[in-house]
Amino acid sequence: MNYTLNQLQIFLKIVQLQSVTKAAEELHLTQPAVSIQLKNFQDQFEIPLTEIVGRKIYITDFGKEIAEAAENIINQVHAINHKLFSYKGQLTGRLKISVVSTGKYVMPYFLADFLKQNSGIDLLMDVTNKNKVIESLENNEVDFALVSILPTSFSVEKLDLLQNKLYLVGSTKTKFKKEIKTKEIFKELPLIFREKGSGTRQKMESFIQSHRLEIGKKMELTSNEAVKQALLAGLGYSIMPLIGIRNELHNHELQIIPVKGLPITTTWRLIWLKGKKHAPASLAFLNYLKKEKAKIVQDKFIWYEQY
Repeated sequence: MNYTLNQLQIFLKIVQLQSVTKAAEELHLTQPAVSIQLKNFQDQFEIPLTEIVGRKIYITDFGKEIAEAAENIINQVHAINHKLFSYKGQLTGRLKISVVSTGKYVMPYFLADFLKQNSGIDLLMDVTNKNKVIESLENNEVDFALVSILPTSFSVEKLDLLQNKLYLVGSTKTKFKKEIKTKEIFKELPLIFREKGSGTRQKMESFIQSHRLEIGKKMELTSNEAVKQALLAGLGYSIMPLIGIRNELHNHELQIIPVKGLPITTTWRLIWLKGKKHAPASLAFLNYLKKEKAKIVQDKFIWYEQY
């Protein structure tokens, strides 16, 4: 046996997500790289850890036992690291944050300097849709959640971070008149929606309903990035957050289409369960944000005020 800690981490992530593709995305690796590491890890065992049926990966009973052992090993490694940092007088622990999908363009900027200053803190950040983010927070599985729509089923405390602006966006290949009638444009344009459970979709549907708009052709995609690529390809138009299209606007690949009633404005908020007793790592992060958030917005999001 000659497996590495990296292989254990990759295998555990695949087991947790039941997908090589999703594991690669969360680990910020390419899918081929994850597949190679999985193969190298599996080749060290005489009994299969996984099996492929159709295009779906399944974990064998033996694979589940190995995953459990891998998790224990990884936790022990974290414990060793924490003891070392604690002995040196540095802050240690895990910071667990669940982030709505478009929040991935926001949260890293509020984390970067804090993590550089506190190298003993491990970050676990899950990027998913609004419903799953709220569920993980309600179940107390994370320290914080980043959302633009507050939950209504339970009490939370919050810290406002940044304004969220949603515009009607499409390819620059089509030219529009300066004065566009809202009802006409939504009836004519093929409109792309996010999946059910998405906060962006919720705001988009509320806008359509409140303005009594009639929608023509309609499509649905399951991530903000997929919507953006569809817009770039000219498949349609969508109401989407400004935060995720900075480069495309700068490169004149996408355009904001001026429509009465837009942008929809909400606020990116860091939220946590009301009355939660924070661990030292999460409490330090919260105090850091309260002190530094205005400077971070000024330094990292000044471009945002142009729109």
